[in-house]
Amino acid sequence: MIIRSKAPLRIGLAGGGTDVSPYSDIYGGAILNATINLYAYASLEPTTSNKIEFVIDGQEKKLSVDSKRELALAEGFELFIGVYNRIIKQFNLPAQSFKLTSYIEAPQGSGLGTSSTIVVSLLGAFVEWLKLPLGKYDIAHLAFEIERIDLKMAGGKQDQYAATFGGINYLEFFGNDKVIVNPLSLKPTILNELEHNLLLYFTATQRLSANIINEQVKNVNDKNTKSVDAMHNLKEQALHMKEALLQGNLNKLGEILHFGWHNKKQMANSISNNLIDTIYDAAISSGATGGKISGAGGGGFMFFYCPAVTKLKVAAAINQLGGNTQAFKFTNDGLVTWTIE
Repeated sequence: MIIRSKAPLRIGLAGGGTDVSPYSDIYGGAILNATINLYAYASLEPTTSNKIEFVIDGQEKKLSVDSKRELALAEGFELFIGVYNRIIKQFNLPAQSFKLTSYIEAPQGSGLGTSSTIVVSLLGAFVEWLKLPLGKYDIAHLAFEIERIDLKMAGGKQDQYAATFGGINYLEFFGNDKVIVNPLSLKPTILNELEHNLLLYFTATQRLSANIINEQVKNVNDKNTKSVDAMHNLKEQALHMKEALLQGNLNKLGEILHFGWHNKKQMANSISNNLIDTIYDAAISSGATGGKISGAGGGGFMFFYCPAVTKLKVAAAINQLGGNTQAFKFTNDGLVTWTIE
């Protein structure tokens, strides 16, 4: 028997960073994001070997340990072990024996929510295998707790919910880790045009998002007015983006993204750098009307809104700066699991 799961990565269209505590706890946050057809996969094979084997496919990284109810963290396998330990503890299960393999279609540190999406896919495999009574909100919240509480990894809440639910969602964040997922039902014409006009670009750089997020958290705790006001503006940006999409006013998207671009850079000093600014300016000069650094910032993916037929011209301009464009399509499905007998 083999249990498989997959969960989609996401691009954050607006409101990024307002899902991070303490901002979301104090002021409430809002984010608009969309899942795309790049995935994190997990394959779980139960065994009788009294061993637990973790494999990161494509990197030739393996970890084999004796089966027990709680595993010590091991470098490079923290997400695997965090998921296993929490499942065993929360559901009071005996030690299990299995081989668990994970693969992801984008580099970690790329700003597409890779770590959280891996956690969701790993959780999905265990839920499918052990028939755990968890719905979508339960899985997303559990993934959040594993990362942020159990493993003490810095970050927000949007990625876990995007990967679990899938689609284009307006997410609202409140105190006490309350999250409301509002799916947007867009006309096919609007969805197709949005997909046609968005250009996804990998800067060929990666970053450690925790450093940027920790600076953002410090700015909120220190009541840094410039940073907090920028987050307020980004929360408003998410609302404006939602309204523009629902009303079909796509000509406003570039302006809304450009507004967010300037405010995002006020949240923490390391969100942008000379390379990112150069890429952004080149895209705007070539016909894009707005854009965004994906995720926490500092590197990874960017995307740009390219109206009419400017997409190829923008791509040609920014591909000269060391990165490469990435084809994608939106996906409606979030976490999917299945079993092969």
